[in-house]
Amino acid sequence: MLLGFNLLLWTTHVTEEHFPLFAEIKKTGYDGVELPIFEGDPEHFRKVGQVAKDNGLRMTAVTVLPDEQSSAISADAAVRDNALKRLTWALDCLDAAGGELLCGPFYQPLGVFTGEPASKEERAGIVDVHGRAADYAAKLGLKLSVEPLNRFECHALNTVDDAANVVRQVDRPNYGLLYDTFHQNIEEKDPVGVILPNLAQINHVHVSENDRGTPGKGHVPWDATFKAFKKGGYQGFYTIEAFGRALPGLAAATRVWRDFFPAREEVYRFGHDFLRDAYAKA
Repeated sequence: MLLGFNLLLWTTHVTEEHFPLFAEIKKTGYDGVELPIFEGDPEHFRKVGQVAKDNGLRMTAVTVLPDEQSSAISADAAVRDNALKRLTWALDCLDAAGGELLCGPFYQPLGVFTGEPASKEERAGIVDVHGRAADYAAKLGLKLSVEPLNRFECHALNTVDDAANVVRQVDRPNYGLLYDTFHQNIEEKDPVGVILPNLAQINHVHVSENDRGTPGKGHVPWDATFKAFKKGGYQGFYTIEAFGRALPGLAAATRVWRDFFPAREEVYRFGHDFLRDAYAKA
């Protein structure tokens, strides 16, 4: 089991003050970290990546599209091109860090809605932008993983089937989808049942509790979830993503209004031990 930890628990931008966290995460037993790439430049992330390497940690990363001027679902080709530029910048940063996969809902800005279901034109925009981004990523030896989100955060991609259809249309070997236990708990009729039929398209997993809190302290069906991934032969990362009110911008975008855990240490320590044990038993 490859177990990672998303640094959004502490920050949306990793700087020197966060470098001691890498040793603590490694000491706890993790195999990798997930870096937020929301700002900065490749040279900054080269320094961050070196700290991760020095601590024996592999790296994935998460990014978003910041506003309506960079959206893959826009009818405006220039706005879609801005989304591509944002993705190539994030890929350059990840490449400099020495990472391997960029994930996230990088098809529309969070919290922007049309009041209608995703249109064919919006989905076609995603396929267009992400196909070009995947080609750029391939030149760097990197992978992309698109993340469907719940209906309260976006409208363009909400379910695994939605995202899997996009992945099939993009049709690049380095492009897949992110299965997130938090979002799928909300959006799927059968969160476990959608895993095996779409496993060929899943290349990254977020192991988040149903309330965004500490894994093992809620009602996600961990045993059944891990059994499905094991049965399908999934070999990628399982990365804990949890955050509370400490980061106001992120909390507002993801509709987090209360704390879900008593201390951050519980999330990464209890979460690590619980998930290792649950996976071994599944």
